[in-house]
Formats: sequence, C-alpha cells, structure tokens
Amino acid sequence: MTDTRSVGKPFDIPKSLVWNAYQRVKANRGAAGVDGQSLTEFAQDEKNNLYRLWNRLSSGSYFPPPVRAVEIPKRGGGVRTLGVPTVVDRIAQTAVAMALGPDVEGIFHRDSYGYRPGRSAWDAVESCKQRCWRYPWVIDLDIQGFFDNVPRDPILVAVGRHTELPWVLLYVKRWLVAPVRQADGTLVERVKGTPQGSAISPLLSNLFLHYALDSWLDRECPSVGFERYCDDVVVHCASEKQAFYVRDLIERRLRRFGLNLHPEKTRIVYCKQEGRDLHHPITEFTFLGFTFRRRPARLRDGRLKSGFLPAVSKQAMKSMAEVIRGWRLGRRTTLSFKEIAAMINPVVAGWINYYGRFYKSRLIRFLEQQINPFLVKWARRKFKQYRRAARRVRRKLAEIASIYPGMFAHWRHGAMPTGSTTGAV
Repeated sequence: MTDTRSVGKPFDIPKSLVWNAYQRVKANRGAAGVDGQSLTEFAQDEKNNLYRLWNRLSSGSYFPPPVRAVEIPKRGGGVRTLGVPTVVDRIAQTAVAMALGPDVEGIFHRDSYGYRPGRSAWDAVESCKQRCWRYPWVIDLDIQGFFDNVPRDPILVAVGRHTELPWVLLYVKRWLVAPVRQADGTLVERVKGTPQGSAISPLLSNLFLHYALDSWLDRECPSVGFERYCDDVVVHCASEKQAFYVRDLIERRLRRFGLNLHPEKTRIVYCKQEGRDLHHPITEFTFLGFTFRRRPARLRDGRLKSGFLPAVSKQAMKSMAEVIRGWRLGRRTTLSFKEIAAMINPVVAGWINYYGRFYKSRLIRFLEQQINPFLVKWARRKFKQYRRAARRVRRKLAEIASIYPGMFAHWRHGAMPTGSTTGAV
C-alpha cells in the first residue's frame, strides 16, 4: 500500500497506518476468528485485503464482526473466556490502538506497567519487591470479572477526552458492542465489558483504570504505593489499619462503576521478614507469576538474613510440570539427544528468561528435578544396555552434561544431572 491519504472520504486515515498495523498483527500471529481466515490465507491476497479494509475504515462503513469465544482454564481453577477477533478486525483494532496510544501514554501513571512501551512485568515485580521492604502490609487486589464487567460509558468519555480523531471514537464504540459467538454458534449481545484477547482491549482497560483507580488513588491516598499490571493490582500500606481502610475505599470506588472486589481473592497480607515478627494468618501473595514470601537472602558480606522476596509461583511450576509431562520424553525414543534438546530448549529457555529473573535458584532446582529424570527414562528405553541400569544411566547423563553443558537450556543455568537418585521419576 502506498502512503496516500483518504482523499474524498469522511475520515482521513493514512494507508501507512493500516500497513504498519498489519505488520504488528503478523508479528504477533494468532488464531483465526469467526470467519476462519488465517494470517496465511489473508497474506495470499494481501494488497487487496488491506486496501478493502482501509477503504471501509476511511468511509466509515467498517463494522466489526463477532468475536470468537474461546475458553481457557485458569491456573486457580475455572475458565477464562477470551475473545478472538478475525484477522481483519485485529488489523483494524491495532490501527486504532496505534492512533490513540501516543495521545494517552503521557497521562498514564508511573506505576501502571501493563501493555505500555518501555515497561514490563519484571519492572512491576521489581517495584513491588522494593516496596515490600519499605511497607509491611499489602492489599492483594482482585477485581472480580473485570473484563466482563467494565462499563462502556466511562471508556468512551475517556477516549473522547484524549483524541481529536472522530473515527477512533466511532470504531471504539462499535467494538464495545460487537457480539460474541459461542462455540455452539450462538451470538451473545454485550451490554458491558471488553473482550479479553482483542488488540484494543488492553489500551481501553488501562485508560479506564487510570481514571477509575490510579489517579483517584493518588489523590485520595497519597501515602500509599501501588503497582498495576492491567487489572492485577498490589497496594502497599504502612499499617494493618491503613490496609483495611484503603481496601474499603477502593471497594466503594469500584462499586460506583459496577465492579466488585473478589471477596476471597482480595486479601490483606503481612510482609513477614527479618525484624517483622507480628502474627498474621496471610504472609504471602502472588503477582504476575511470582509468589512473594519470606525467604533467605544472602547479603554482600556473605551473611544470611530473611527477606520478603519473589520467586516462581507454585501455580506457574504446576503449569510447567504439566507441559513437561505432556512432552512424554520417555517415549520419544525415535529422537536423538540433540533432537530432544532442539524440541524442548525454546520452551525451557522462555521459562528461565521470565521466571529466572527473581530468586532463580528455586526455578533451576525445579527444572532439574522435573526434566532430568525424564531424560534418564528416555535413555533407558532407547538403549537396551541401560534398561536395567538406572544408576549407570544417571552417571552417564552427568558425564555427558559435564562435557556438553550447553546442550540443554536448563543445564546452561546450573540444573545439571548429578548422577544420584535425587528427583528420579
């Protein structure tokens, strides 16, 4: 598409904006929507498909198709419903997000981390860690069914406040009312909420929560600190009394928008560590896949003391263990050692890259205990001479690891087989 503008059309939308949005969608990949069209199929007639979309957006005749509902299991039980837009709709949403994003980025709170350029989940966890050292109490907030219940009108008011582009507001309105198609083909009309999984949803959610929570909390409770990653929020308080008071304030605030705090998942947590010895029933919480609790920490001078620190959560390790079992390594005897490594290394490296950022030793110990025994199983089944010689296999595996320590991603980070029976499957 050439970089011409919408001459003679109601909305002046550069073709380059649609093209750049398409490049982002291609990079993020993703499944087909209700029309069944994949990115590969879209690319077969790329030029015409993009022109038709640009033409409809510029003329105001673009109406979003229904989003496809997909249920995925939650780590803590139950399911979360994601809305999968069509490829065309993802491109349109991304174009609007790219047009609106720069106008709102500057107003967002410094402690809002989700889906923002130059910020990451690690930044949120690091800030949370630092504040847990300074503040002894935490409110672990859970907004019940946030994406299903977030109200439309405040979103539209906020969007209208921060854009002078009428087509941005028009299409945001249309996306907020687009129906959801269930697995059985039923169309469900929506009167509130924004589908989790759409390209525009994170930006709209951040915009809503900026006004509903972030800036409000700054005004009403300037002495507390917080980290927010989309709808995942941790608030830091100086005392238990303050924590209960602020929790009740937040609860009343959210009720004004038809939202509620989850009565069981929203908790007051005591950040128990060395020098903090009060009795409280809840002394840990999980934020962005990391569980914060009292753990031993080594000081620069070599001494040990306890600190309130994040490490990979039990829920995350349970999910990883399920993936590892699903590989069925012990039965992949047609593969070579190098082929096994090539199969699992990208996944394991991703886990280490994310969860290894904080208290890495816990993750490495877990990977050692989970993966190495399956490699022993694989060797015993692949090589006849080792089928009744588990000890010999473990010793051989340890010998191979010492010669080729970079073969497996977890070996590179210290999860080496030892030749002992520890962790055997």
